[in-house]
Amino acid sequence: MNNINRLLEIMAALRAPDTGCPWDIKQTFETIVPYTLEEAYEVADSIERGQMDELKDELGDLLFQVVFYAQMAKEQGLFDFDDVVAAINDKLVRRHPHVFAGVEYKNEKTLNEAWETAKSNERDQKSEAAQASILEGVAMALPALKRAQKLQKRAARVGFDWPDVTPVWEKLDEEINELRQSVVQQDKACVFEEVGDLLFSCVNLARHLGVDAEQALKQGNAKFIKRFSHIEDQLKQQDKPIQECKIDELERLWQASKQSV
Repeated sequence: MNNINRLLEIMAALRAPDTGCPWDIKQTFETIVPYTLEEAYEVADSIERGQMDELKDELGDLLFQVVFYAQMAKEQGLFDFDDVVAAINDKLVRRHPHVFAGVEYKNEKTLNEAWETAKSNERDQKSEAAQASILEGVAMALPALKRAQKLQKRAARVGFDWPDVTPVWEKLDEEINELRQSVVQQDKACVFEEVGDLLFSCVNLARHLGVDAEQALKQGNAKFIKRFSHIEDQLKQQDKPIQECKIDELERLWQASKQSV
């Protein structure tokens, strides 16, 4: 707690109007958001690369973001860091009755269902609308693939979902055909829309197959980088610029890279 208190004191000093840091003083909730997202991604990157020393530092940077928001809220009389901690403490206890209240669940499936029900009830209580949307509360700032997956899972909980993966394959084929038709018609606005529908269907397929679409695409990106770098290395050995290669040669190198990387 001494370290936490020191961090809170440092944050308050950074925001002190007369003696603080000019950059920290001028920040708002809105201007800090990009840094928070960046820090969260750096945490994930450290974990994926297995860099635990880096992870310690990145978690500290992410914690600083929480403290920053709490300090700004305190200045506006909204809440403070203690309120943030109290809120998460209460939520964790409330959502884990099997740990803190002696409730028993038969299996992990019923536990997960109870968890989702608890979250749904909390959303209903927070909503000022008489009929809150099932999709309310899925953050706009999430990466598009991750948000699509969460939206689909929300809808699925109330029965808006295919019973198995077979119709999902059919829907994917349907979206591909609609995109092809839009391309033939040279309708740019329709092409844009159909690409979105196709990607949304791909996320739905991934969900039905038990695959996290965001993580799968991240792995796909990393694989592409490795294979493309392999092609660049091969061409460097030949002292040949990639811009001078014809597509059939690049395809041959790509296929070779798939065997090597």
